[in-house]
Amino acid sequence: GHKACKGTLNNFKRLVHNSHCVIPVFLQVILMLTKLFDFNLGSVTESSLWRSTDYGTTYEKLNEKVGAKTILSYLYVSPNNKRKIMLLTDPDTENSLLISTDEGATYQKYRLNFYILSLLFHPEQEDWILAYSHDQKVSNISGMDFLLLTNMVIHLTSIAGAQYVTCKVQNCTEANKGKPFPGYIDPNSLVVQDEYVFVQVSTGGRPVYYVSYKRDVFVPMKLPKYTLPKDLHVISTDENRVVAAVREWNQNDTYNLYVSEERGVFFTLALENVISSMGPEGNVMIDLYEVAGIKGMFLANKKLENQVKTYITYNKGRDWRLLQAPSTDLRGNSIHCVLPYCSLHLHLHVSENPYTSGTIASKESAPGIIVASGSIGSELTTSNVSMFITSDAGNTWRQIFEEEYSVLYLDQGGALVAIRHTPLPIRHLWLSFDEGRVWNKYSFTSSPLFVDGVLGEPGEETLIMTIFGHVSHRSEWQLVKIDFRSIFNRRCTEGDYQTWHLHNQGEPCIMGVKRIYRKLKPIARCVMGKDYSVTMTSEPCECTESDFECDYGYERRNDGKCVPSFWFSSSSMVRSCTTGNSFLNSTGYRKVVSNNCTAGVIEEYTARKQSCPSRAPKGLHLITSEGKLTAALGTNVTFLVFLEEVTIMVDFGDGNAITYSNLSSIEDGIKHVYRNVGIYKVSATGENSLGSETVVLYLHVTCQLEHIYLSAPFVAVKNKEVNLTVVLWPSQVGSVTYIWWFGNNTEPLITLEGSVAFTFSRDGINTVTVQVSAGNTILQDKKTIAVHEYFRSHLLAFSSNLDEHNPDVAEWRFDVSRVIKNSMVEATGISEEQLLVTVLPGLPTAAEFFLLPDKELTEKKPEKILSEVLLSALNQNLVQFTLRPGVQVTVYAAHLSAAPLVDTTESHSGSAMLMLLSVVVVGLAVFVIYKFKRYSSLFFLFSLVHKCCLCPVVSKRNAIKRR
Repeated sequence: GHKACKGTLNNFKRLVHNSHCVIPVFLQVILMLTKLFDFNLGSVTESSLWRSTDYGTTYEKLNEKVGAKTILSYLYVSPNNKRKIMLLTDPDTENSLLISTDEGATYQKYRLNFYILSLLFHPEQEDWILAYSHDQKVSNISGMDFLLLTNMVIHLTSIAGAQYVTCKVQNCTEANKGKPFPGYIDPNSLVVQDEYVFVQVSTGGRPVYYVSYKRDVFVPMKLPKYTLPKDLHVISTDENRVVAAVREWNQNDTYNLYVSEERGVFFTLALENVISSMGPEGNVMIDLYEVAGIKGMFLANKKLENQVKTYITYNKGRDWRLLQAPSTDLRGNSIHCVLPYCSLHLHLHVSENPYTSGTIASKESAPGIIVASGSIGSELTTSNVSMFITSDAGNTWRQIFEEEYSVLYLDQGGALVAIRHTPLPIRHLWLSFDEGRVWNKYSFTSSPLFVDGVLGEPGEETLIMTIFGHVSHRSEWQLVKIDFRSIFNRRCTEGDYQTWHLHNQGEPCIMGVKRIYRKLKPIARCVMGKDYSVTMTSEPCECTESDFECDYGYERRNDGKCVPSFWFSSSSMVRSCTTGNSFLNSTGYRKVVSNNCTAGVIEEYTARKQSCPSRAPKGLHLITSEGKLTAALGTNVTFLVFLEEVTIMVDFGDGNAITYSNLSSIEDGIKHVYRNVGIYKVSATGENSLGSETVVLYLHVTCQLEHIYLSAPFVAVKNKEVNLTVVLWPSQVGSVTYIWWFGNNTEPLITLEGSVAFTFSRDGINTVTVQVSAGNTILQDKKTIAVHEYFRSHLLAFSSNLDEHNPDVAEWRFDVSRVIKNSMVEATGISEEQLLVTVLPGLPTAAEFFLLPDKELTEKKPEKILSEVLLSALNQNLVQFTLRPGVQVTVYAAHLSAAPLVDTTESHSGSAMLMLLSVVVVGLAVFVIYKFKRYSSLFFLFSLVHKCCLCPVVSKRNAIKRR
């Protein structure tokens, strides 16, 4: 792309008078723009344009050719024609554009009637230029004809709202404009990068990030459910994969790295807690470095237990490891540094100034060679910084200097030049021909020079350098041209090259292939020249588990296996599916993008692509493009309709209507094995744009009934409903009929469910008899019940590690409530129908559970109440759940209080209260649970399906009693 030189003092802090921009244009030509900044006025008062035709040996001042009093602001070189130069003047003094077609030798000036903020060149059409201003125009024929595109283009730096508007330039009328987002998009959020377009829209105070792949429709980016980002930066879109840095709700100075699949929609975690810093212009700098020349290789600085450590990955973030420190220092002394307690840590800052180097460097033309400043120890420090180099892509490192140096690549990495990074004046540089093993000292000036920057020849085959700076802070510019061609005595031949096998600690298969590079031998002292190009051969490897990363909705455990996140439901992928598209029935893994492995475990780990089911229209949402409910008479009103299905009809209410329709696919039938008994409703649904048709059959899956147990409360409430439940052995056998006798009644009650609610109207002992008919088997049980009742609830608290993962949103509280309930059920053996758990809003995290007592305990030991079983499990830390790999949360009882549900008078004695505490919750509690089951599928999933041939519930509860 083009280069724009802005020449501000932000880039050159040490300069008092001048700022500058240097552009190597074509072969021997260099253009230099210098500007004089007046600190008293706070503005640039003079500028000079310099041109060299002998690559920096001599310079000619061109002020008379561009205008003696003209102040230049920007210099551009066309990416399609290096001979074409464009200069923008300072609009405060003159509003003009100067164009040269002969490498800057002569210029033609064009007066402008609008202010240009920046120019953007078309990547292929030489004469197409976009000039961005508050009045957007397009240029044809090199700036001579500017056409107003639209006066409603987004101005991302404005405080007012901005809209995302699309239209074709040939017919960009109000009626033809598209507005894919309701209302306004967030300022400064539009990013266009390679095949992707990103935009941010805040809804209800929460940002929603959208992506368009290959200029297709925008879809929301899917981060893990409770990421809840406060900030997001797109780091890379190389090789059809998005790398994003996300500052989550509980982070301040660190970001988490997420990687996507090809479309940039579904993201999974690659690395947590990467450190960040603020750039000189307030921009966020993420400590992540993409190594040039080795695809898939990154370095990152991660904060771990308040220490910053450097990690490396060879497979785009799938696996990370620490850097092995050098075995010896610069003097040959042994370095005792044992992983993981000690390692090499690097500073990963890349300079935004093209004329000064950052703290790390690598080149496409020199694969495997990385030079960086850093330190050895338990963490990265800013003291005792040295320079280190690797020649084998990060496997081994060598110390090359004990101070910070700027290291530049000569002759495509065939030689390295080092200049000390210091505020003091210098006169020497260092040169190495053997990948930094030996350095030779050279003098480049007779008088020490304050070095402000280094200009290299265009491209990576640099053999000529220009060092610029000042003899003193008040002196004029000093430019020193250094021609290294005389140091090399010959051109390289085939015998000067060797093969190098890329590996990761001996593992040759990286990103699914074995890569072999052709590199210059370290002992060779020859010129590779401009004709040299990096050659690499590759051989595919068999796929292994390491070639796959965790899919969206899955997390990696400590043993490396991908397991579903606690919030993830695979059915949600089908629900979010758009008719006519397809979804992947995930195995929990997905192949790392650009990984080229073959065969092996690829069939086992690859998701199966299935067509999205067609379904009847639902979930229609209609709003105006302005996000308002008002419109002016006679103006166009744009309606936005959101629907994931296939047909939309809009009736405007004035007798006019319009219908949009599309074709949809039909899901293929599949085989299925039932693993639980019960009555299954098997349906086949054919759906199209007009609706759906469904056929249903009911499939009974059964097994033999061996034993039954009537679970009933020992105490009930007179004239209040009480719940009676039959426990089966096995617990689930399929289709069952229940026949109930109450007291002296001769007429039985027949039900299809194992629980009934009954009201006892007589004090004293009542009998309940139940018979269970399953297939050809009939079994019977009987219980006696006395009438009394109390209610208990318990507050729950958690181990402190849960709070740091609690974003305090309703969805999270619901998901964790479900996990806690499942954990309590698993720890105690209580059936799900007896337990209700809700996580309370706010921090610290707290919850409350409401329960129906364990009726089978009360028959033999009336003093034993179900709450004691739960309290015992809670007090013994038996109730635990895994929130995510490595985060084990313990649940315990925080508070206990008696809560009579029916009678709150003080007439009950203490012993009576203890007795009443074991009563089944009835009345309102039963109604509430029933209502939840009937009306709220979000809180309970009621099913006729029961597990078959399991250990009996009675046995499990007896085991709890023995503890």
